[in-house]
Amino acid sequence: MIKKIIVSISLFLSVVAFAQESTSSPYSFYGLGDVRFKGTIENRAMGGLSVLGDSIHINLQNPALQSNLKLTTFAIGGTYSPTTLKTDSEKEKSRRTGLDYLAVAIPLNKMAFSLGLIPYSSVGYKIRTTEVDPATDEITQLNDYSGEGGINKVFLGYSYQLTSKFSIGADLQYNFGRIETKSLTYRDEVQFGTRELNTSDVSGVNFNTGIGFNSKLNKKLTIFSGITFSPKSTLKLNNERSIATVQFSSVGGEVAIDEAENIDVDDSTLTFPSKLAFSTAIGEVKKWSIGGEVTLQGTSDLGSRFNDIDDVAYENSVKYSIGGYYIPKYNSFTNYFNKIVYRGGFRYENTGLVLKNESIKDYALTLGLGLPLGGTFSNINIGLEFGKRGTTNSGLVQENYTNISIGLSFNDKWFKKAKYD
Repeated sequence: MIKKIIVSISLFLSVVAFAQESTSSPYSFYGLGDVRFKGTIENRAMGGLSVLGDSIHINLQNPALQSNLKLTTFAIGGTYSPTTLKTDSEKEKSRRTGLDYLAVAIPLNKMAFSLGLIPYSSVGYKIRTTEVDPATDEITQLNDYSGEGGINKVFLGYSYQLTSKFSIGADLQYNFGRIETKSLTYRDEVQFGTRELNTSDVSGVNFNTGIGFNSKLNKKLTIFSGITFSPKSTLKLNNERSIATVQFSSVGGEVAIDEAENIDVDDSTLTFPSKLAFSTAIGEVKKWSIGGEVTLQGTSDLGSRFNDIDDVAYENSVKYSIGGYYIPKYNSFTNYFNKIVYRGGFRYENTGLVLKNESIKDYALTLGLGLPLGGTFSNINIGLEFGKRGTTNSGLVQENYTNISIGLSFNDKWFKKAKYD
């Protein structure tokens, strides 16, 4: 009964979380937005390492590893992100909360089926710039830029265990969303300002494939390996643009005084970049493991929603992850702390975004705990991520962020044959 109540609350909170802006990054203006998806909280706490599948945790990065599951698993996770944004001369703070994933996986003998909903990327920023008269030091023009929305992903996955060592899997993914960006300009001694509003409805299909391998090296040690590949695909964007004359309202917003008809802008496409990841790890099952992963992504194929943005380019991205876990004694009956899963890792990523000839990089230290729920195979997972993205060079923004994540993984046996006396 308690588990059903928790699941119901989780579903309600997930609906609320989808309505929130889950990023405050000015870099979310470019490309597909701020790409948030980095796997479950368990994987993220190990630097994003995806090779360690087990019998009670969903693996959202390598679909082949779902066949390791022994119980039907429902997983949900969310993140609270306080961030400090700074330039050479200014500093601001922001806070965002968002849902990371909502998924279920059902094992059937050597197979497993999975489905879920993942916010893939987010757009959410507010930037103000000013122009000053050098003779009087008075502001002559005020510019406000803001954006919201993002891309969500619904997926349906299948995994099959070929042998005791090999498994394969694939996810079919449908991407959808809406992105809205707005710019406001006010000039001194001019009664009204100008607003430009751009919206894009996004849709498209892609898929992800995976291979998993594990083999005993000796009585205690096991080696794990994995490969995932997602070919590039196309996202369709239905674009609209409108221009309006506006005036500030008494509550701080703007009121349209004279709104022009929508301006014709071409519908466009964006490339969903290809991705290839290699991972390997070594360890003692149910005790410890450590490994690394390299992810290559063809982000040089990316572009902007509208072709009127200066000083932006894209290059292929690469991400390096190392991480692992340690369990003092998974079957301890006397000490709860011995059953906790302690996780840690580090990741470094060249995101592929280049602004004013500066490559935008992102790196973070990650920590986490897996807390068993007494008397069940279910668990609560907590993750911490301390990272930095961007640079203050060339007038850009550096983001110092802390991601505090909580995930719930509920496990139960389905399709049990009922017995009657």
